[in-house]
Amino acid sequence: MRASLIQIRVDDDESPNSRRLRAASMVREQAGSADLVVLPELWTTGAFAYEAFATEAEPLEGPTYEAMAKAARDAGVWLHAGTIPERDPDGPLYNTALVFSPDGELAAAYRKIHRFGFDKGEAVLMSAGEELVTVRLPETVLGVTTCYDLRFPELYRGLVDRGAETLLVSAGWPERRRAHWTLLAQARAVENQAYVLACGTAGTHARVPQAGHSVVVDPWGQIVAEAGAEEEILTVEFDAAGVAASRERFPALKDRRLGLEPPRR
Repeated sequence: MRASLIQIRVDDDESPNSRRLRAASMVREQAGSADLVVLPELWTTGAFAYEAFATEAEPLEGPTYEAMAKAARDAGVWLHAGTIPERDPDGPLYNTALVFSPDGELAAAYRKIHRFGFDKGEAVLMSAGEELVTVRLPETVLGVTTCYDLRFPELYRGLVDRGAETLLVSAGWPERRRAHWTLLAQARAVENQAYVLACGTAGTHARVPQAGHSVVVDPWGQIVAEAGAEEEILTVEFDAAGVAASRERFPALKDRRLGLEPPRR
């Protein structure tokens, strides 16, 4: 399976609409070279541009939805279009991930469960999602997560219980905590015996330098590919079937005793 992580640059001097058009073009460029394309968190506004959340919020089927659905269809790829500041018809804002199928249909929407900010910023401006989301592709089952979620391992175990084999992390991670970014991506891969595809932003917005360094980690915790600090498209080929093989070879998940869900019927 081939995946392209689009580590787009998010700066204050580019408008959300300009970046939306640029991102759509970058997605289309992956036609024929990727099966799955991943964008970062809140790339239209910037994950730390809190003052823009309300003004740039859009309905689920708003301009970003329309642009990304068309880009996925034009490129013929599965597209995790990163996240948008979504305004629910009833009023609340959510940090919402959109996943499109190669025909441009919405395959899933995930509202971020863990909001960052410690009682300020996103934590007070956005409402919390409640549903775990997986998406079944022909080659693998995706588990969809966003940025700060990476610090909460119980979420990833819940996704594994729902069949996830490839864990996606869309993020706007700050450069000052880049070491945590890589460490946690490897930890989530090892403990869940799954691939982790973690896509962040480059650039600086709201005076916060971004970490970049998008990374793909295999089920043994080895880094398969890693981007640098600047805007980049990280493309990697990986064996999605290797997840089952690694779980068979080292069946640690079978020894779990805590937090198990009853079997699904």
